[in-house]
Amino acid sequence: MKKRLEASFLAPLRNPELRQLYGKSLRGGLLLYGPPGCGKTYLARAVAGELGAAFLHVSLADVLDMYIGQSERNVAELFRQARDSAPCVLFLDELDAIGQKRSLTRNSGMRTTVNQLLTELDGIGSDNDGVFVLAATNHPWDVDPALRRPGRLDRTLLVLPPDRTAREAILRSHFAKRPVERIDLAGLAKRTDGLSGADLAHLVDSAAEIALMESVRTGSARMITMADVQTALRDVRPSIGPWIETARNVALYANESGEYDELAKFIRKHGRR
Repeated sequence: MKKRLEASFLAPLRNPELRQLYGKSLRGGLLLYGPPGCGKTYLARAVAGELGAAFLHVSLADVLDMYIGQSERNVAELFRQARDSAPCVLFLDELDAIGQKRSLTRNSGMRTTVNQLLTELDGIGSDNDGVFVLAATNHPWDVDPALRRPGRLDRTLLVLPPDRTAREAILRSHFAKRPVERIDLAGLAKRTDGLSGADLAHLVDSAAEIALMESVRTGSARMITMADVQTALRDVRPSIGPWIETARNVALYANESGEYDELAKFIRKHGRR
């Protein structure tokens, strides 16, 4: 995942002479997709940080408006802000809501909003050089196909639940500012396969809550122990199960083009947990 981000965004900006030699434009569009709670937004912010670029987070609330034509103007204004702030990472969150398949919506306002988004991505009438467009969705199969054509969001990156090394790092980060005693992070990382980053944060919060409530009851503060974590772990289940069931139908039975081969491989290995 990091290698793909490096090739798409970071390397071209850091190596202007090589970028010019190989004709690599600073324009770019990448769609991050995968189960919820696995860090797509964090990745987008990390890219902006690595680039030393401005970060403009766009959600559905920033775009939709009840008045006719205003949603399209909102999209145009957001891209104008990104161009004025270049280099800038423009992050379109929940793209399946902002750029839903026009064939699935009866709302003419949503269809024209998607049309405006296509126009802005193409840079018609404006120069998008230095504007890096990242988008995220849990349901890429609901995104309008035109948004994923060459020159737009034509590259995709599957963001999966963290592996063992990443889980240990995430747990260490969440425990870092809490009073802990003899927490076996390596062992805990091994036992939490399938949990998303959000699930791991919830696990740590639950363990801290157990220690807090006992401290309230006894009137004496104590450390968070491995026993607290083990108790909390009994009640924490992977939250990505419903997503996998939805993704399974697409990846295994509607993947004629092969674009979801990586997802299909993951589901075959982990999907029935």
